[in-house]
Amino acid sequence: MKTVMRWMLAGAMVAGTGLAAAQRPAKTPELAFQLTEGQNLNAFVREGPVAAHLLLRNGTDPRILVAFPAGNSGVGLWFEPVGRAATWRLEQVPRPTTAPGIAGPQPAVLTLASIDAPELRIRQAVLSSIRFLRDYQSVGRFPAEVAVDPVVTGNTIRWSRPRLDGKPGYLLQIRLLSGAIRNGALVAEPGRPLRMEILASSGEKPLTGLARDELLNARAADDPTARNALRFLSYREKFLAGSWRFQTYFGRDTLMSVRLLMPVLQPQAIEAGLGSVLARLDARGDVAHEEGIGEFAVVDRRKLRERGDAAVLDYAMVDDDYMLAPVAAAYLLDHASPSAAKIFLARPLASEGIPGTTAPAGMALVRNLRHLITTAQPFAENPAFSSLIAIPKGRLTGQWRDSEEGLGRGRYAYDVNAVFVPAALESAARLLRAGLLDRYLTPADRTALTRAGAMAGVWRTRAPALFRVSLPAAQAKPRIDAYARTLGIPAAPALASIGADPMVFHAIALDDNGRPIPIVNSDEGFALMFAEPSPADLETYVTAAMRPFPAGLMTDIGMLVANAAQTDATVQSRFTPAAYHGAVVWSWQQALFAAGLERQLARRDLPAAIRAVLTRAQATLWRAISATRATQSSELWSWAYRGGRYQVVAFGAGKQDVDESNAAQLWSTVFLAVKPPRGLK
Repeated sequence: MKTVMRWMLAGAMVAGTGLAAAQRPAKTPELAFQLTEGQNLNAFVREGPVAAHLLLRNGTDPRILVAFPAGNSGVGLWFEPVGRAATWRLEQVPRPTTAPGIAGPQPAVLTLASIDAPELRIRQAVLSSIRFLRDYQSVGRFPAEVAVDPVVTGNTIRWSRPRLDGKPGYLLQIRLLSGAIRNGALVAEPGRPLRMEILASSGEKPLTGLARDELLNARAADDPTARNALRFLSYREKFLAGSWRFQTYFGRDTLMSVRLLMPVLQPQAIEAGLGSVLARLDARGDVAHEEGIGEFAVVDRRKLRERGDAAVLDYAMVDDDYMLAPVAAAYLLDHASPSAAKIFLARPLASEGIPGTTAPAGMALVRNLRHLITTAQPFAENPAFSSLIAIPKGRLTGQWRDSEEGLGRGRYAYDVNAVFVPAALESAARLLRAGLLDRYLTPADRTALTRAGAMAGVWRTRAPALFRVSLPAAQAKPRIDAYARTLGIPAAPALASIGADPMVFHAIALDDNGRPIPIVNSDEGFALMFAEPSPADLETYVTAAMRPFPAGLMTDIGMLVANAAQTDATVQSRFTPAAYHGAVVWSWQQALFAAGLERQLARRDLPAAIRAVLTRAQATLWRAISATRATQSSELWSWAYRGGRYQVVAFGAGKQDVDESNAAQLWSTVFLAVKPPRGLK
């Protein structure tokens, strides 16, 4: 939605909105760092009640955006495309300050920046929930009721409004230090850059950051970039999934990050993550995927003719329901002392904006286990594809590949059914045997959980076979060759890796009729991390992933998350290097695979030949990881093939990319715990 702005001219500045009124801090912020990713210059700051992420977009589509963890809120200013690529320069890093609000001063950030553009014509400002800002960024729409007109006074332009329900709201102010505001444009002086002061504020309730000594232990890697990103995303109330686009709770992201980071997290941090998930379970024990808070909740509830801003929780995803038990069991049984585990389970849950969270954590966990047994029972009794855990009808998303095309339009996801359900059942059986949950179990719960071990056996032995794909080499090779030509990459290394044997891998999903969708995928890492495949299966499926792309997933710049070479051209067009879950690299998926390989190599039952396969895979994977160390904290990245090699391209830099990557992503910080084995530094 591109709205026509009405420009308001004021005879005098609103008192207290200029630089002179901004209260500069007397000390260096507790956390301040910068990251450059593709065309985006990112600067982060956290100090007391202030936490903010400033993004300045270079190139031909410049913009200014400030995202606040408080209320998942933000302010953004988009400019019309410019004829020549422009570059921002951050003259003063963002500093915590205050700005005027309807209820008095509210947290804000102030920065100085310049851009070498002769003119920036304003297209749209959006001040509201980050979810509305990211909608405008991706599809050009946002709710009409949150629109706001600018006020121009001399060389200052200001957007400001309360939240829709009258609570403290948002402010974005640009004061030109050189140049002028003319007819809806910021116009530079001849031969000089546009210099400006940027003041941004959100009146949403601040979160409480985890202190440095509450977050990591001494075993964490000495990686300043990852440490900074994790600190910015870590709060006592919850972990943020990523910045700028996901400044709030995501259940799956929290669980996977806590599990992979667990060896290096302090107990307070682990319990903050687990507690945030348990506090958001619904009455059935279903894990919440994402929360809608702040003004997003106000708008959403108004659509339902409801009042208030209570969090709107999304329970549509299915994978997170079966992640909770394995992650909780890993902490309670393998990391925490028995006394610490009991204290955590007895602790009343409390989470901002989540009603009904006074019950103890142990009772909430039992509710999730009850949901697990109920939903896993049909397949345990009748192990046919139709009894698997399905993506809800009418949806194309249900697990971590949560873009519309991420599962190849499949209905039954491999990772959910072949890995997480059996892992959850095994964890439930472990928790029952340990006796930690005794005080929270009803007799019916206890009876149900006694079946968990046997049910896990059925799922573990029968479900993976439904996803097995075996293609004769004579069929697979021509498809690889043709696909390589469409991408402009060499086919020879991939073809050589197949040999004469059939190409065997696990499908990414099954369709409505139970047919495997033959996309080679990185979700095998979940099996390495949460299961104990047979030696033969380890050899088969690790080898499948480690083959050079487009036979397998490996490139010079990382392990891709999907390879659609064995599908038709229509499906391939939805899994390109410009697709969010296409032929791209996700940092945390590499970490997952690496951690899984390490876990499997710790087994004592593997023949020497299989250990050699895993060791070679480990070396191949870590070479690719090391080659892109500078991008590890990013959400994902794409690639281009130039000069005989793959080269990293920031996701979002390409005109065809469906969106842009987060500069700081929670589960991309897991390399603080996932480290290369000795000799592979």
